[in-house]
Amino acid sequence: MAIIKSIRGIEPKFGKNCFLADNATVIGDVITGDDCSIWFNAVVRGDVHYIRIGNNVNIQDGVVIHGTYKKAPVETGNNISIAHNAIVHGCTLKDNILIGMGAIIMDHALVHSNSIIAAGALVTKNTVVEPGSVYAGVPARKVKSISKDLSEGEIRRIAESYGFYASWYR
Repeated sequence: MAIIKSIRGIEPKFGKNCFLADNATVIGDVITGDDCSIWFNAVVRGDVHYIRIGNNVNIQDGVVIHGTYKKAPVETGNNISIAHNAIVHGCTLKDNILIGMGAIIMDHALVHSNSIIAAGALVTKNTVVEPGSVYAGVPARKVKSISKDLSEGEIRRIAESYGFYASWYR
């Protein structure tokens, strides 16, 4: 059973039809939308600031989501995939986004809708990711605009696939 802890009297809240892996950890001021999944060894730690997660968000194995005390919460939109071992810290993610494996997104970064953050990318503090873009590198920079094929073939496909995978565990 997932580790779900209240802190300072605040308990996580989950939408309908969410999947939490046996060793996922969710702490404190965390609210998820519907159809979300939090996978093995993922940590969503709402102890120092709030975390709000939209609908159909998959938080894959080893992901860490956290904020900065009294300065930077985490807010996400809908239809987001946060791939294995990514770190999402004190930032805002709009809708229809793919965060690649091992990517890091820092405080006050804003990732606009229909975007991809490449595997291993470092999105530094205060970066604004343009809508419909792929950002890659250290520090992350725009490398191209997203085609409809890439948007539907990767962003949408992965987000939908994780809902299907979660059904195997219910």
